Amino acid sequence: MSASTKREAPSRSGSKKVEKNSPVTRTRRPETVRAGEAQVIGLKGSGPSGSSRPKGSGGQDRLIRLSDDLLWGVHPVLEVLKQGGERIAEIILVKDHHGGKREELIELAKEQGVRLTFVSGLKLTGPEASEARHQGVVARVNQTELLEFDELLGRLREQVAAGEKPRLIALDCLQDPHNLGAIIRSAHASGMAAVLVTRERSAPLGGTAAKSAAGAMAHMDICQVTNLAESLQRLQDAGLWVFGAVKDETAASLYQTDFDLPLCLVVGGEGPGIRPLVQRRCDVLISIPMLGDLDSLNSSVAAGVIMFEIMRRHLPV
Repeated sequence: MSASTKREAPSRSGSKKVEKNSPVTRTRRPETVRAGEAQVIGLKGSGPSGSSRPKGSGGQDRLIRLSDDLLWGVHPVLEVLKQGGERIAEIILVKDHHGGKREELIELAKEQGVRLTFVSGLKLTGPEASEARHQGVVARVNQTELLEFDELLGRLREQVAAGEKPRLIALDCLQDPHNLGAIIRSAHASGMAAVLVTRERSAPLGGTAAKSAAGAMAHMDICQVTNLAESLQRLQDAGLWVFGAVKDETAASLYQTDFDLPLCLVVGGEGPGIRPLVQRRCDVLISIPMLGDLDSLNSSVAAGVIMFEIMRRHLPV
C-alpha cells in the first residue's frame, strides 16, 4: 500500500477499530566537551592479569553518588567506547577486577585518550544505588548524545519517498528508567529506526536506563521532543501512520491490525498510559488481547510484545 494513497480517514475522537486484514486508512493533512582531549594517566607497568596500570593510581576507596551522568557495568561502558569515546570524560575502575571484556575496555579507552582512574574500592551511593551492579566499572558521561528531531524527520521523509517502511517508537511520559532502558533494548532488537521520548516528565537517559538497555542505547537514534502530539503530526505529514497502544476493549486487536506501513508506535507511561491529547493524534488505537485477571502489562513488556509482533509481519516469508 502506498503511504500517499488517500482514503477516508477514521474519526480521531476516541478509539479506532481496524477490520481484520484490512489496511489502515487515514486522509493526509497538508503538510562538549570531548573526553578524548583529557590526558590519560601514565600507563607503565602491569597488573597481575597483564593489563596496564597507571602510575600513582592510589589505594583509596571511592564513593560516587548515583546520578544521571554515570554509566556503570563493563558491557554498557564498552559499547559506548566502541561508538567513540567523545561522550566519556573519565572511567573509574576497581584495580583488582579482571576479565577479557574489561581488558578490551581498558585498551580501547587508552586508544581513544579517555582518562582512566584505578581505585582499590568503589561504591555507589544514593537512591537506587543498591540496584546498580557496577562490576567495578563506572564512567562519567558528559552528556547523552541525542539526534535532532528535524534530522530524523528528514531521513524518514526520504525513506518513505523511496518506498521504504521505517518503524519507530514514541514514549509518552515514561518515567521509570528501567522500563525506558528495556524498551530501547527491545526497539533495537526488533528493528525500530529510532526512539522518541518526551523532554518533560520522562525518565533520564542516564546510567539506570543505559544499564537496562544493555548497550543498545549506543546503537539507537534517540530524540527528545517538547511537544509529542505536534511531533506525531509532523511524522504523519512525512508519511508515517501512528498507532497508540492502549488498554481498551474497543481498540483494534494487535493481531488483527495491518502494520505493513511506515509507522510510529506510541506507548504511554506507567499507570496513566497515553495522554488524551496524544491519544487523539493517533490514527489507530490497538490493544493486546489478554487472558487472566490482570487488565494490563508492564509498559516495557507491552512495548516488547507489540514491537516484535510488528517485526514478525515485516520478516521475509
